[in-house]
Amino acid sequence: MTTVTKAAPAACLIGWPAAHSRSPLIHHYWLRTLGIAGGYVIEAVPPDDLRDFVLRLSLRGFVGANVTIPHKEDVLALSTPDPRAKAVGAANTLWFADGELHSTNTDVEGFINNLDASAPGWDAAEEALVLGAGGASRAVVFGLRERGVRRIHLANRTLGRAQTLAQQFGPNVHPIGWDALDEVLPRAKLLVNTTSLGMHGQPGLEVDVARLPQSAVVSDLVYVPLITPLLAAAQARGLKTADGLGMLLHQAVRGFELWFGQRPRVTAELRALIEADLTKS
Repeated sequence: MTTVTKAAPAACLIGWPAAHSRSPLIHHYWLRTLGIAGGYVIEAVPPDDLRDFVLRLSLRGFVGANVTIPHKEDVLALSTPDPRAKAVGAANTLWFADGELHSTNTDVEGFINNLDASAPGWDAAEEALVLGAGGASRAVVFGLRERGVRRIHLANRTLGRAQTLAQQFGPNVHPIGWDALDEVLPRAKLLVNTTSLGMHGQPGLEVDVARLPQSAVVSDLVYVPLITPLLAAAQARGLKTADGLGMLLHQAVRGFELWFGQRPRVTAELRALIEADLTKS
């Protein structure tokens, strides 16, 4: 009699390029510590090949996938997006349910859950200031609205982009030009940088954190370097901070649960593992 062995479930990261992602480290750590037989690999998929790759995802042996730049918007049309993915206009997680490919955006909960872990009580803030109007900003604004922040100032060097995003999210999102930052900072109990400013190889982010209230929380989605100049300045003032690595770890939780059936935890050991990889030469 022939024994048929079912292949262990595997997920992948779809991006172009995607070689430097830390997602495999995160998911392999959880698979190992939870004792789950499974896999997670990187799949570099050019834009022209995206449709074929996604539509044949299960035939390629995958139970789901993460999606990164530049495919987050395009996968919406190739899947059944949930309300969150529709509202954000981008998806970063794919999974199968009842034979159908679904999509969601876990950047929202990654951002919010990291804030909860790093700065409990942050949601007492009635006014927030979000820097940038790209894809990451959309997830942040959605999460803040969902959590009940009453007034969200959205600053972008190109005011038109901020205005377009604000129109999509309703009257409590207020677009402002970069030259209006100094006016808003004293009222902002939460400051979030969603731009690449302050990242290694990018220009610095020129924001005067001294103008923030002493009770303010500062979040930076950049995680290379781990402590950005913005976070360093905030910490020097004694402000609570939430870094980009925390968001990266927390956004991975739900995808793992959807693919492998167990909800993992973001632990100090996992964070230390990723920190070591980020800082190695």
